Amino acid sequence: MRHFDWLKNHMSHCDTFAQWVHHQFEYEFKDQPLADWQQEFAEGQSNGQWQCLIALDHNQLLGGAALAAHDLSTRPELGPWLACVFVTPSARGTGIAEQLIECIYSHAQHCGIEKLYLHTSDQHTYYAKRGWTVVEQFKAWDKTQWLMSRIVG
Repeated sequence: MRHFDWLKNHMSHCDTFAQWVHHQFEYEFKDQPLADWQQEFAEGQSNGQWQCLIALDHNQLLGGAALAAHDLSTRPELGPWLACVFVTPSARGTGIAEQLIECIYSHAQHCGIEKLYLHTSDQHTYYAKRGWTVVEQFKAWDKTQWLMSRIVG
């Protein structure tokens, strides 16, 4: 049975999810070794920097998404961020990503957050269909990125 819960309640999956994110977005992590990212991400589950929600089927990890305090070093004035959205290839197309995103949005709403941000190199159309607005385009990691936001409330 599929369910969603905070990663901090299932820390045995933390290194695996951090590894998936590190691999999926390798261009962002080219200067950060996997072990360092895994440690930062694990610490972020308790210090609020990376509040990750995961999707599980029984105890099998299917994916996750994070509410990050900071996710773009060139824009420290912005935040919080929807970040680290990843679903395993075998579970894609089942609505998990959208459910994770909406759960993070609802959590942000519950926390009194007024606006969420994200950046993407290839999914701006997907997010636009779900209420996210393009703020600007920029270049980072040798890729065109879309900075997007969504009003919470």
